[in-house]
Amino acid sequence: MFVSEGGDDKNLGTKDAPVKTLQHAIGLASSGRDSDEAATRRVYACGGVFEEAISLPQGVDLWGGRLCAGGDWSYGGPLDEQNALTVIAPPVGIPVRVLGGDDAVIAGDDTTSVIFGVRAVAADASARDHKSSIAMILEHGARAIVQASVILAGNGKDGEPGEDAQSFRASPGVVGSDGVDACTANRASGALPVVTVCDDGIESTGGEGGDGGLETGGDGTSGLPEPVGTPNNRGLGGFGASSMPCKEGQNGADGAPAERAAGAVDPGLLGVDGWIGVRGEDGKPGGVGQGGGGGGGGKGRDDMNACLAGRPEGGAAGGSGGSGGCGGKGGKGGGYGGASIGIVALQGSNLTVDASTVLGAKGGDGGVGGTGQWGGIGWDGGLGGHGAATDTSRGCRGGRGGNGGRGGDAGGGLGGHSFGIGSVGASVALSETAMVLPGQAGTGGIGGNATLESKLGKGQDGTALFWYRFDAPAPETPQ
Repeated sequence: MFVSEGGDDKNLGTKDAPVKTLQHAIGLASSGRDSDEAATRRVYACGGVFEEAISLPQGVDLWGGRLCAGGDWSYGGPLDEQNALTVIAPPVGIPVRVLGGDDAVIAGDDTTSVIFGVRAVAADASARDHKSSIAMILEHGARAIVQASVILAGNGKDGEPGEDAQSFRASPGVVGSDGVDACTANRASGALPVVTVCDDGIESTGGEGGDGGLETGGDGTSGLPEPVGTPNNRGLGGFGASSMPCKEGQNGADGAPAERAAGAVDPGLLGVDGWIGVRGEDGKPGGVGQGGGGGGGGKGRDDMNACLAGRPEGGAAGGSGGSGGCGGKGGKGGGYGGASIGIVALQGSNLTVDASTVLGAKGGDGGVGGTGQWGGIGWDGGLGGHGAATDTSRGCRGGRGGNGGRGGDAGGGLGGHSFGIGSVGASVALSETAMVLPGQAGTGGIGGNATLESKLGKGQDGTALFWYRFDAPAPETPQ
């Protein structure tokens, strides 16, 4: 089948009546012009520019660089910048894809497509992920010889920065409830706890105030959640009055701030759409502040009664602890930089490069990690109830809730690779006349809220090699 820029896809694809597009010519070559004609499995293309991405079934050859002006479709000698290569340069997509497996025209290990006299030029960031640039892909099981051709990847795109968490603080705590005054009941119930429910469902609860009693006051309860480690404040409940006045509830512990997340380190994966990189790790949420402890309750009887005759004799109730603030949300990881790969060869494929040039270009830089959110403020505990004639009759206040921990800053994204050839489980042969070179790899993104000099949370830099072999994925375990 014959194809020329000046052809027409309504033509039969002969020398005298070439078609216009490469993909139409490939379709005719793989199936025949009509039901009575066998597949020719060969496409001859004039020199010129074809702005289309093509899929070449295994077993169909593409012979470019034909000199068509005289009508003889001859090959004009060594092909270089001055001679007329067949340029395949779509504005988006992967210029050349060689199909294999069930998509092959002719089955069998001895069936190989020849790609000759072609200049495949990938646009910048034109692969499916809109970041990477890949000029040619051999799908699973495909076999191809690239000969007297030039395969050029474009530049990868820089990874997008990770999303910052909200700039305002996370939800604050709630002020504790006040205890009732002395002489209002023989046993005054302690102030009820207050609760902050955070977005992730974790709760911060102020401790319940101690009851006011006759001979002794009740103890307040501790705030929740229980603190991690051994902080100075532990949100313990205050003691009720006995021979001594009651004790206030202890302040709740602050939630732990989340550490900066790790940068991307995995090399990424090759697949039918090209290369998929790795984002930086998302920041973790900060810890929820502990609720303050409930204040101890007072007592009504001592050496002398605190309450007037005829009144209830119970001491004042303790105030409940204030609840803690919610932990801040973490930032989102930085995006990976796009790769620049001349040829990708997938599992089971067989690639030979002979008398050709295959070049990678610039890999994109990884995106910076997003910053975390500040935790919410813890609030004061409630006041203890007022006492009467004695110090032991008053109720004690609850402790203040702890502040929520700051959300973690996210890790930076992986820098984009630059390879002449990237393969996974494929057979690759390079002749002495093949020139396969990388360009410049992208740098990894910095961690959120980090300096350029800091390595904390930084994504790994991309790799620049003429040929990089990715690890084959592990086989699935039978269920």
